[in-house]
Parts: sequence; C-alpha cells; structure tokens
Amino acid sequence: MAPPSAQTSGSNKKAQLGRFAGYVFASAGALIGALLLIISLWRPEAFYGLRSMATDAASPAGEAGAAGRVGSRSFFEAIAGYYDAGSRNAELQRENEIARVRLAEMRALEQENARLKALLDLAEGEITPVATGRLIGSSSTSTRRFGYLGAGQDDGVQVGMPVSSPMGLVGRILEAGNSTSRVLLLTDVESIVPVRRATDDVVAFAEGRADGSLRIRLINLGINPLEEGDIFVTSGAGGLFRPGVAVAMVSEITDDGAIGQLLSNPAATDFVVVEPIFEPEAIEAAQAPLAIEQVEDD
Repeated sequence: MAPPSAQTSGSNKKAQLGRFAGYVFASAGALIGALLLIISLWRPEAFYGLRSMATDAASPAGEAGAAGRVGSRSFFEAIAGYYDAGSRNAELQRENEIARVRLAEMRALEQENARLKALLDLAEGEITPVATGRLIGSSSTSTRRFGYLGAGQDDGVQVGMPVSSPMGLVGRILEAGNSTSRVLLLTDVESIVPVRRATDDVVAFAEGRADGSLRIRLINLGINPLEEGDIFVTSGAGGLFRPGVAVAMVSEITDDGAIGQLLSNPAATDFVVVEPIFEPEAIEAAQAPLAIEQVEDD
C-alpha cells in the first residue's frame, strides 16, 4: 500500500487549522458577547453612544423604506380614491336625474292642480254646468274640426249646449250619445259665434277656419277699428252662448275685420264643462216659424 502523498497531508492540516480558527473565533465572539451582555446589564448607559451611532447609520435606509411605504400607500390610496370618486359621481348623477324627473312631475302636478282649480271656479260661477268631462280626442285628419267629450246624455248633455274651459269657449255639442258626445269646435268651418270686443260694443261674427284660427267679420263695415291684441268675447246674441265668454285674440287685421287666435286651444285643453243653453226660449221662438211653415206646406 502506497503512503499518502505530501499534498494530501498538507490539505488536511489546512482544514484542521481552519476548523481550529473557526472554533477560536466562535469562542472569542461568545466571550465578547457575554462580556458585552454583562456590561450592558451592569451599566446600561455605557452603550448609549454606540446605539446612537448605529441608529444614525441606519436612519437613511429607514427613511428610504418609510418613503417607499408612504409612496406605495399614497399610490394605492389614489387609485382607491379615483374609483371611489367615480362611483360617487355616478351615484350623484343618478340622484340628479331622479331629482329632475321628480321636479318635472311636481311641476306637472302643480299645473294639473291649477287647471282643476280653474275648472272648479268655472263650475262654481253664475251658471251651473250640466256636466264636467274630459276631451278624449279630436279629428286630426279630417278637414272638419270635431272634439270628443267623455260625457253624454246619461250626464244630461244635449245637442247645442256650449262647451267651455277655464280659458274660454271651446265649441258646442253637435251629437250626444249615452256616455260620449261630439263637439263642434270653434275652428270648424261650419262654426259661427256672435262676438263683441271686450272693451266696447264692436260686434262681429267669429267664423271657424280649417287652419285652427278664426275669422272675425265685422257687422258694421267702414273704418276698421280693430287692433292686434284685442280680445273678443261672446255677445249673447242668438241665445245659444251666454255673454262674456272669452273667444279669441286678434292677431292680424283684414279689410272686413281680423284674424283671431283661439284662446281655448282644444289641443291644450283637458277638462271642460258643458253649460246649458243661455236662452232656450229664444231658440225655440226662432225655430217656431219654421215649424209652422212646414205644417202649412204639409
């Protein structure tokens, strides 16, 4: 068997010396640590300076770490705040839209209350109405101008009775069914209403036009005294309509009168009242000669 080489024995000696040095250093470190521990327990103030120096040396690294933590926290807080602000903004926008809808509903309710109050004042006037109803439709495609009322003979409605709204005269009953009626509107070409200017006794006839306006024809021709803005009301002549009901306002002057705009627009009218004929005796008396002539002809 060959003897171990010199190189191998040298390596073993180095390893032994390295382990020995490690033991020595470990023992010395343990002794130094124990000594420092005893000194710190016996006299704690002895290491204040060393601790302060160590703290000062480590403070830049601590500040850098703290700044990193603050920066990262601010970044995530900014992201969270952005999403939170977006959700709050969307919620406020929805609440604003709901508030606008509620406001529109309140305004519509106020207008409805005002119309009903005006209708109630009209119903409690000098003339006791026969019936109160709603305009449920109108002729939109025909050249004639008719309205349809949700009241009929069961409510006391009869042919010829005037129909009014808080804004003025609408027309008169043309046909009456059991629960509904057809109204001849003032704008129909077959409608003629005796009127007078509200400020004096200038009398005229208000004739319907198919375009939704009225032609006001003066009875006494001559110098036209009418002006734009004049208000015409029923005169009571003929006995069908009671006097003083608003009809139209002059919007254009013509040679024989004027063109007037209807004050009580059926398209913007909801509830109306049916009034009794102003002077039914006068109408019967006007029709009596015609009946006598028919009897004589037979």
